[in-house]
Amino acid sequence: MTDPQTTEPQAAEARPSDPETSRTAMVFPGMGPFRFTDVGEFLLTNPHARRRLAIADEVVGYSVFDRYRQSDADEEAQYAEHTQIAFLTVCLSLADWAEETLGERPELCAGPSFGQRAAVTYAGALPFEETVRLTAELARCEEEYFRQEHREAVTHCVIHTPEERLQEALAELDAEGEWHDVSGYIDQGFYLVSLREPVLDRFKKRIGELGGYNMYTMWPPVHAPAFAALRRKAEEEVLGGFEVADPKLPVVADQNGELLTGAEGVRTMLLDTFNRPIRWPDMVDTMREQGITKVCIAGPDNLFGRVNRTVDNFEVVAIDARKAMRPRVRQRSARRARR
Repeated sequence: MTDPQTTEPQAAEARPSDPETSRTAMVFPGMGPFRFTDVGEFLLTNPHARRRLAIADEVVGYSVFDRYRQSDADEEAQYAEHTQIAFLTVCLSLADWAEETLGERPELCAGPSFGQRAAVTYAGALPFEETVRLTAELARCEEEYFRQEHREAVTHCVIHTPEERLQEALAELDAEGEWHDVSGYIDQGFYLVSLREPVLDRFKKRIGELGGYNMYTMWPPVHAPAFAALRRKAEEEVLGGFEVADPKLPVVADQNGELLTGAEGVRTMLLDTFNRPIRWPDMVDTMREQGITKVCIAGPDNLFGRVNRTVDNFEVVAIDARKAMRPRVRQRSARRARR
């Protein structure tokens, strides 16, 4: 389920980088609410998207495009299996387009939260068809788990909330004996918090009273230490059936910013997503240490490419469906293809 977004990070001016010394990272965003109307035409007409959709359809045995289009108005389908596959397809197809049309050649890649699946695929640690199968099987695994465990849990996003104010709100939950976990550290004053849905409205009201703002709420919930049993279930029932390869590009782990160059590290990251919080500032620090000056955000994003932690450190290039569909860019790409 999702709540209407009450506010979002305001876009800041990105820092330009020197073309002579620029080093680029391809970043795949986490999955937030996104609409078919924003990406439908891209999925239908872009050659990269059409190719990937055909592969995805063959893997899952249904039309991802049709199912996504038909469920667009259904809030319960915002994070459904087919929606996840559509998001994965959009992100990777946009990265394909950026390489072909804009000439982007990244030195490494990263993917906070759900974006890690696109990142490991782009890096060559899993073939696309295997990542589609992994996404479908993990979606079913999560759904089964949350039907039986933590049935009331959700993950909520808060912004403009200083850490001391967040801790004050969480301490009040502690005093009431209410469970909670911090599931994500995005930027200064920007957090993901997992808690029980029955106390969500009261928590949101308290955040507002403390001067913070509420964004959206996610189900199934994510990245909470309380979900260690889900990690074990995913390892035993799903990921054990996949062969992860060494990535051809280094991948920045979203739990601690570690630079991953081997298969075991990638596999651990994919499992740790269930019960370890994401830490975008650590990822930014690693990219800076690796000399990255420009990040291409490939996919629907109103978060990671907009927060201060990102725009204060990099030139940010948004690679989205709207940009890819601009006639001027498509014509320029066609001219290059004819040469």
